[in-house]
Amino acid sequence: MSAIVAIVGRPNVGKSTFFNRLIQRREAIVDATSGVTRDRHYGKSDWNGREFSLIDTGGYVLGSDDIFEREIDKQVKLAIEEADAIIFMVDVETGVTGMDEDVSKLLRRVNKPVFLAINKVDNAKRAADAVEFYALGLGEYYTLSSINGSGTGDLLDDLIAKLPEKEKDESDLPRFAVVGRPNAGKSSFINALLGKERYIVTDIAGTTRDSMDTKYN
Repeated sequence: MSAIVAIVGRPNVGKSTFFNRLIQRREAIVDATSGVTRDRHYGKSDWNGREFSLIDTGGYVLGSDDIFEREIDKQVKLAIEEADAIIFMVDVETGVTGMDEDVSKLLRRVNKPVFLAINKVDNAKRAADAVEFYALGLGEYYTLSSINGSGTGDLLDDLIAKLPEKEKDESDLPRFAVVGRPNAGKSSFINALLGKERYIVTDIAGTTRDSMDTKYN
């Protein structure tokens, strides 16, 4: 399989927009409402001939009482565990927040390459404002705009240099869809097949929002 890169961060910093840009398709739902992305969302990307897998994750909120935010936190940690490298996305418009600090504390304990990506930097003032993110203790950072793509190349150049060499995935595998009415047990069924918590499962209708690909061996 190809190397895996997880995109993580607090809610509403532009992770799904950046994910869609890198895979060059609108697969992940993008909305201003917090918590739209819940399950891990996988896609394929390549840069300068180097292919890698991407994971889009929901917004990390430590210690929440909300059932979905608690489950999203589990999914984020699973993505970090699975990934070979991590893009930690923050938002220059809001500056450093307590939730950003929570994510940075989590990532500083991870023995993997972490790339701090400061999103929404589209003018000189915001580029200057980005220096406050040194306070997160993750060293150098990358300024970019997930909407127009500026700054993405510098990040990807350094990212692929840190990724391990792995074999490419097979692209001609058969594909199957699991469909049904809400709360019929589709996510539980897929989790049972995979033997892991791939999808968030609750009694609330509409828990799964995105259609997603999963490889089954």
